[in-house]
Amino acid sequence: MLPTAPFGSTGHDSSRVIFGAAALGAMSQDRADATLALLAPAGVNHIDTAASYSDSELRLAPFLGEHRGEFFLATKTGDRTGDAARASLERSLERMGVDQVDLIQLHNLVEPDEWETAHGPGGAVEAMARARDEGLCRFVGITGHGTRICGMHLRSLERFPFDSVLFPYNHSLLGDPAYRADAEDLIARCTEQGVAMQTIKSVARGRWPDPPPERRFSWYEPIDDVDAITRAVNWVLARPELFLNSSSDARLLPATLEAAAAPTGAPTDAEMEADATRLGITPLFDGAELERI
Repeated sequence: MLPTAPFGSTGHDSSRVIFGAAALGAMSQDRADATLALLAPAGVNHIDTAASYSDSELRLAPFLGEHRGEFFLATKTGDRTGDAARASLERSLERMGVDQVDLIQLHNLVEPDEWETAHGPGGAVEAMARARDEGLCRFVGITGHGTRICGMHLRSLERFPFDSVLFPYNHSLLGDPAYRADAEDLIARCTEQGVAMQTIKSVARGRWPDPPPERRFSWYEPIDDVDAITRAVNWVLARPELFLNSSSDARLLPATLEAAAAPTGAPTDAEMEADATRLGITPLFDGAELERI
């Protein structure tokens, strides 16, 4: 069974692996049902989806109809104005067939102009705080991608007491000294303030070659070697304050859950660098391209 840990100051003990429901977006309902059936037996009790994950919220609805009380449920809105974000949240509730989500997150809040709109009068932050007060959600968080996001999250936490953050975290990305410094500053701030920390891209190998293969299940190329997946998962979860959101490629879910259920501690830098050399693992982000994904 997966270990659990307090999800920030929410009062919920979440599984250290959070199911990334982007994996359901392009699945048939039967395949989605079979994937979701893996969660409870493994000890997963936290699901993360988004309004923009294609049909993910719809695929979750039958499962939530039977198991809503067993899972901490999070979704996201990419809208920056208050009215649009409110409409997005209400649509997500309808699509999933629930009256409330545990966590609504402002998705990929990284661009300065969008940040100002979201945090300004009539913006998404104000609207989601109001939705929380009305009982449509219990907590409000922020997410993001790219090398600038940790710094932007720090800025966001100065303006509003978000309950959670989500950011990329893996060995290759942390090889960038500037990104590592920002990530460590964010981790320190969140630890001090009791903010939950979710991580993404733990098992990313790099960007797809050009042209990418016709059949793919995530926008990046994932690691497909089980031993390397195990080391990548253990590298993230060796930080007890971090949670790992599983990949949108559901084929990696069993290996991710197995690694997290039997943690072995952090692999050495030499082990991680050997995997990077052998598999051609490279950082996904460069501070310019793909920041908006």
